[in-house]
Amino acid sequence: MSKAELYELTSRADFSDNDKKLVRKAYNYAQNAHEGQKRYSGEPYFNHVLATALILNNLGLDAQSIAAGLLHDVIEDTDCTDIDIKLEFGDEVLFLVNGVTKLGTVRFRGSDRHVESLRKLFVATSEDVRVLIIKLADRLHNMRTLEFVPAEKQKRIAKETMEVYAPIAHRLNMGQVKGELEDLSFPYLYPKEHKQTLDLAKEQYSKSETSLAKVKERLEKELAKQKIKFVSTDYRRKHLWSLYQKLKRKDMDIDRVYDISALRIIVNTKTDCYQVLGVVHSLWRPLPGRIKDYVAFPKPNGYQSIHTTIFTGSGDLAEVQIRTNTMHQEAEFGIASHYLYKRSDDTSWSADIFKRLLGRETKTKANVPGWISEMTEVQADEAVGADQFMHNLKQDFFTNRIFAFTPNGDVIDLPAGSTSIDFAYHVHTKIGHTLSGAKINGKLSSLDTELKNGDIVEIITSKNSKPKQKWLDVATTSLAKRRIRTSLSDKPKKATKARKKTTKKKS
Repeated sequence: MSKAELYELTSRADFSDNDKKLVRKAYNYAQNAHEGQKRYSGEPYFNHVLATALILNNLGLDAQSIAAGLLHDVIEDTDCTDIDIKLEFGDEVLFLVNGVTKLGTVRFRGSDRHVESLRKLFVATSEDVRVLIIKLADRLHNMRTLEFVPAEKQKRIAKETMEVYAPIAHRLNMGQVKGELEDLSFPYLYPKEHKQTLDLAKEQYSKSETSLAKVKERLEKELAKQKIKFVSTDYRRKHLWSLYQKLKRKDMDIDRVYDISALRIIVNTKTDCYQVLGVVHSLWRPLPGRIKDYVAFPKPNGYQSIHTTIFTGSGDLAEVQIRTNTMHQEAEFGIASHYLYKRSDDTSWSADIFKRLLGRETKTKANVPGWISEMTEVQADEAVGADQFMHNLKQDFFTNRIFAFTPNGDVIDLPAGSTSIDFAYHVHTKIGHTLSGAKINGKLSSLDTELKNGDIVEIITSKNSKPKQKWLDVATTSLAKRRIRTSLSDKPKKATKARKKTTKKKS
């Protein structure tokens, strides 16, 4: 790598002179600190931290994050100390470096150690989500160079990536990072299936994109004719791992997969999205049941776009995706885009969701999603064994998610299968403790009713209501179960204190 990368890191228009100075200083410091160190590939170790910083730069992160990306291994792998970093770069960069460094001090050599490292990850992230994004960038570059790692380590690292880091990227709506992590893990975990999927996809990619090129040309002419402005049009290839998952549901028949490639149209406003959809449907007949409006009703992780599958007229089917530039940035970069991009359309429904997720009842630190704080509360308990920890992690945070709403329109983000009990405790502990009933979409419902995406849930409370033992069988989330158990364990203590108080009065 050359000075061209340093220029790339320090030439951003949104960086002040001090930002550029900070990044340049971190670049030189890391280069000197890692002098003489090599990676498995034989290349200078500095190339890895520089690649991590470039990923963070592409995600649009701030100067402090990029500096931390450059420095994230100096404390662990060189003679540099915490004090050195603090004196040279300040408390903020030191905090970010320490957050990532602590995760690296425990190697993934067994279940318990794996879990301990994950605990540290979420505790550090609960203070500042940038720690997690830097860790994802670090992991992404390590996966890009996994071929140079000893064979006995490759499958273990790929499994960690597929089971932990890719789902985290998904929860942060970082679609670009998630897709690449999965695709990089795929050949090491399932080599036969990877080759089969790749062979099936090669011919179909070419065929699909030839058809889309004709659709693109005709659509652009019609949009220009109707004076509808668009930012860009391009093709999106379905990620290989995602394609394999769909092929398994289609008996490995690739002709039944309609979205192997898609035409993506980027426009300026939400209104433009619907105007373009109208034009598309006026030119081509849509496939019934394949029109999905994720703009009006986003996916649980905040993804927004309109998808429609059309008959091209030449015997083919093609998927068209329509979204604004802001929606595109959010879909590609997730929370990183919400953390950094200054947008004029900040009143969008998706932006509002993220604002709510970035600071609910848990009184989260700035820029930390509520689900990370909840994860930290539940998972940081070292009394929880390794197996239970991983079960909770997968159940609560890596499963499919739903958005349910309070009557006031507040968004509550929950794992699929959650009930009104889970909902109540995620609104507030006091609401959960005094829960006496629930209305779902205006109708009284039993507390064990599974909530669906988009349900409006009204929690009925009573001063006389208290958590019940049977709620533990109904609640799904670890957070709700934990708070119920805490309340139930407090009851005997309170009863004992009350008896002692009564006895003293009688005597």
